[in-house]
Amino acid sequence: MKLDRRTLLVLLGAASVPSVSRDAKAQAYPTRPVRIIVGFPAGGGQDIVARLVGGWLSEHLGQPFIVENRPGAASNVAAEAVVRSPADGYTLFVVGVNNAINATLYDKLTFDLVRDIAPVGGISQVPNVMEVNPAVPAKTVPEFIAYAKANPGKLNMASGGNGTSMHLCGELFKRMTGIDMVHVPYRGAGPALTGLIGGQVQVMFDNLPSSIEHIRAGKLRALAVTTMSRSEALPDTPALSDFLPGFEASGWAGFGAPKNTPIEIIDKLNQELNAALADAMMKARLADLGGIILSGGPAEFGRFVAAETEKWGRLIRAVNIRPE
Repeated sequence: MKLDRRTLLVLLGAASVPSVSRDAKAQAYPTRPVRIIVGFPAGGGQDIVARLVGGWLSEHLGQPFIVENRPGAASNVAAEAVVRSPADGYTLFVVGVNNAINATLYDKLTFDLVRDIAPVGGISQVPNVMEVNPAVPAKTVPEFIAYAKANPGKLNMASGGNGTSMHLCGELFKRMTGIDMVHVPYRGAGPALTGLIGGQVQVMFDNLPSSIEHIRAGKLRALAVTTMSRSEALPDTPALSDFLPGFEASGWAGFGAPKNTPIEIIDKLNQELNAALADAMMKARLADLGGIILSGGPAEFGRFVAAETEKWGRLIRAVNIRPE
């Protein structure tokens, strides 16, 4: 069938409308304030990161990116609120290692992290730090392992609670070294640090930002960081993988959104997020917190979250960890 010029132009114009509409939507976004939901109280690591990046996005996208703290159930309350929010790009979620852990730790969640949260992009990884009370005679990781094997069941390992990243980091260390330590869960990292400094417990695998000043002041001795490479914040402290090949356990954070959020908006947010992470002042601020930049595309961050969920799920099932 031969089409006249007028009919052909009408058909071509109609075919191009969805693409133009999608592009226009992405170019116009955002036209109103965007909420960034954090599953923990103000002042924590995820909150600090959200406010840093949110401030940059507010400045560069012309609309407020407002951090909203919704603590509860190890951030499950916040995650569920995001899952139930409109998929329009105006609700973002700070996804962290806690969410990857919770996917297996809690067996009655009303959502699936990998299925129901669309990845936007990573922000940063923060090492845990293996640290001991100065009264412990070990000054290196091999010395600590030898000391623990010579004193089975006599060393107490603090954490901020069952199922926290510091608890699972310690369990991974125990599993890879075959040593026997007693887990002592506290109600939060602050009380656990107090117990470690006071000598009630001997070792802890804490998130670096909350421990670094105690290490610098000599109140605690850092033996290793738990990322695959050294941290710029503690350049003289080795990585645990130097002694236990393949060991990696870190706190991390990135942005997610409700599933079915338009891909054009996801891509725009990812582009702006990566621009923020390339900014010299942002990089310096994250480095001060012990952070390692976790940039990349949405698909890359999605694979990272899925791998972390599977990794910690295997350990939780193997050790039979239950929430408090």
